[in-house]
Parts: sequence; C-alpha cells; structure tokens
Amino acid sequence: MKKLVILGSTGSIGTQALEVCRRDGYKVVALAAGGNIELLEKQAREFKVKAVAVFDEIKAKELKIKLADTDISVFSGIDGVCFVAGMEADIALNSIVGIAGLRPTLAAIESGKDIALANKETLVTGGDIVNAKAKEKGVKILPVDSEHSAIFQSLQGSPQKSVRKILLTASGGPFYKKTRKDLENATVKEALNHPNWSMGAKITIDSATLMNKGLEVIEAVHLFGLPASDIEVLVHRQSIVHSGVEFSDGAVIAQLGTPDMRLPIQYALTYPQRSDYAFEHLNLADIGTLTFEKPDTQTFRCLPLCIKAITEGGLKPTAVNGANEQAVKLFLEGKIKFLQIADLVEKALESVNNKKEFTLDDILETDKLSRECVLKNI
Repeated sequence: MKKLVILGSTGSIGTQALEVCRRDGYKVVALAAGGNIELLEKQAREFKVKAVAVFDEIKAKELKIKLADTDISVFSGIDGVCFVAGMEADIALNSIVGIAGLRPTLAAIESGKDIALANKETLVTGGDIVNAKAKEKGVKILPVDSEHSAIFQSLQGSPQKSVRKILLTASGGPFYKKTRKDLENATVKEALNHPNWSMGAKITIDSATLMNKGLEVIEAVHLFGLPASDIEVLVHRQSIVHSGVEFSDGAVIAQLGTPDMRLPIQYALTYPQRSDYAFEHLNLADIGTLTFEKPDTQTFRCLPLCIKAITEGGLKPTAVNGANEQAVKLFLEGKIKFLQIADLVEKALESVNNKKEFTLDDILETDKLSRECVLKNI
C-alpha cells in the first residue's frame, strides 16, 4: 500500500485525488491546504492522517482547536507546508495553486519521495532547479495535468531521440472563436464558464486567456526535454484527445479519455501499473467527431507570450507566471478588464532583469517584482 502526502487537498485536484485514494485504499499520511479548514478537518479525520498544514496561520490555529480531540499535528505557513511535504511517504501529490507550490515540491524531493505533479508553476518557474534536485535524489516526477499525463503515456516504450514533436491539445476555453472586440467587456462569470472541465477559479481564467496552455508549453519543455519550437498547440474542443506525440517515422500516438482528472491522477499514483478505473469510460461512438485547429494567438496573446518567455529562458517564465497570477487576481476582483491580463503579462516580461543561471531566491524575487510591475501598471 502506497503512502501519500497530498498538498492542496481541498482544491479540485486534491479532492479528486482523495476520491481515488478512498476507492483504491491508499494510506494518506498528511494533508496541506490554503484556508478551507472545514473541509480539511473532515479529510483529516476520515483518512486518519498524522499531520496537516495550513498556509493561513490564523486558520491553522482554528484548525488546531477543532482537532484537539485527535492526535493529528497541525502546522502553519509555508514552513509548515514544506515540513508536511517532507514527511515519510512513497509519493507526494502537489496540487497547490501557483508559485506557492514550488518550495513544497523541493521539500518533498529533498526527502526522497516521488512527485505526482499537478502544480505546473513548480516547473514553469523552477524547472532547472527542480529537475537537477530530482536527478540528484533519484526521484520521479510524474505529471498529473491531463495533457502532460497524456504525453507521458504516449512516450512509454519509445526512445527520446525518436520524438519529432509534441501535440499539446487545448479546449479553447469559454471564449473559443471570440474576437478581441467581443472580449472588451468580458465578465468574470463568462470567463469562469468552462465548457468541458470543472476547475478552480484561477486555472479556469487561465484557460479562458490560453495562459494555461502557455504555461503547459513551458512545463512540457522541462518535463520532456524538447524546445518550445517542437511543441504544437492544437485547439480540440471535445477534450477527448488529451495530447499526443508525433515520432520521427510519422506515427502519432495519443491518449484519449473522458474529461475527468481522476484518470491522470490514478495513473500517476499507480505508475508503472494500471488499475481498474471505476469512473466513466470513454465511448467513441457517442462522441462521433473529433476536431483540431490552430489557436488564435492574436486574440489570446498569453500563449505566444509564454512561448517567448521559455524561448528566451532564464527568469522570463517566472516573470510571466507571477504577473499572470497577480493580474488574474485583479480580474477576479473586478479591478481590471479581461484583455488587460495579457497586456500586464507582457509588461512584466519586458521589464524582468533576466539571468540564465539563477537560484531559488532569484525566482522568488522575480516573482515579487513581476507582481509589483502589474500593480504599477493598472
């Protein structure tokens, strides 16, 4: 029985991961979350974990009182989350939202456990550092994002040198086929109305801007060792082909499935084995038609900005990520318009003091400066 630590347990991926654990009987030893202590308390009691961590220190104190009748230890802040990430287990699933997931990933790797990674910002901002540390510790990084899981599955049994390009699919989000004029007054409610996936607010907005796909290009560069020029983004409205690989002989291998995150979560936890899938299975006859087309990079500018960032390298990906996190927050609060997100990301990309060789402190400082750049330009 595998022992798990789940970071971001109260979010969309975290709750679905616990569904898989509940069904397959994994031992969950620790949980970490942002501030939803009501749900975190229920999870901690159900799975009889040894420890929990809460980013919000005030909420952590409240949770400690709620769990006073148990033996469950409660930790707080980023240091507490990192401590929990490093607890003894076989694998840590990290679904924390944003760059806040970087340090916990490094803490989990340092402890020698494999990483089921659903926090793309870990590799977007710290890919070189994370990969080097994983290699040093001999741990595997197993992708949980549906697209990267699909690529990972499609690569099984094939030599790296035979890959011609990666085919990274995108749903197109709620604003598919919309023009810039259409989006001038796009509302938060409209942007959160994703056609295929049920996700958290931040990632849903990123899907609407295609920033999510840009971040996934950067993540794929670090996961699979190909340049951005060898990663082709395709809009696939049905969200059935989760991504694929074209090989040097012209063969294309892709992974298909229902738009349900429990499948890639389960695969990351069972790899290299496959276990029975208790949820909805794909019926291609019911789907009927699969379509693919190029993305509109003139309207959805976040995608090409991310490609520019990873092509230039260094701290540029950190800059676009930090600026986007801040801009999305402002959009959700009604303080900026939808199209301003890309404009603000571009300003941060242009303003970053880039370095090809950098440390964790450099990443965190660039993230801070990028957020400040956004706030100065609204």
